[in-house]
Amino acid sequence: MIYNVKGTLTYTDPNFAVVECGGVGFKCFVSMTTLRELPSIGKEVNLYTYMSVREDALDLFGFFSVDELEAFKLLISVSGIGPKAAMAILSVLSPDRLSVAVSSGDVRSIQSAQGVGKKTAERVVLELKDKMLAIGGASSTVVEGIQAVSTNENAQEAVEVLVSLGFTQSDAAAAVGSMDISLSVDDMVRKGLRLLSSQL
Repeated sequence: MIYNVKGTLTYTDPNFAVVECGGVGFKCFVSMTTLRELPSIGKEVNLYTYMSVREDALDLFGFFSVDELEAFKLLISVSGIGPKAAMAILSVLSPDRLSVAVSSGDVRSIQSAQGVGKKTAERVVLELKDKMLAIGGASSTVVEGIQAVSTNENAQEAVEVLVSLGFTQSDAAAAVGSMDISLSVDDMVRKGLRLLSSQL
């Protein structure tokens, strides 16, 4: 298998990038997350790769970081998620954001990927809940905070209020998870609004 391709970036498209190595141009399907990280045409680039072999196709998927490659492998291990759906998810959620979304049960953020329905997004959360930390995405402190929210009624209520105000489940859970969960719901909501508004 090809672990990575390192060479000159010769072409980009919303769905793929071409990296020339030793006179051969490798077409690598990429996510929007990787596309945003690529240098300008003509510069050197290194992409970590995954080769998908099917009866009718031999596709190479490229990733700017090892974390994104590992997240891709975890996603395609979920039943009903193929390489295209995994790339769609990684186009809307970077590996660390995906880790937070999975930890907080944020189905809506995962569902925002093109072609991913509610049931599929729920399956991603269910099957990857204990595996996403392995990719080193979100810090363990953030994930521990999110897990603490799920066992505290006031924290859960504060997250629900923040979600009703338009914030995503994962952002709200991460914000509340970073607080002292002995605070009142009102205090958590106030602090959460300040914290989340400063990130906009």
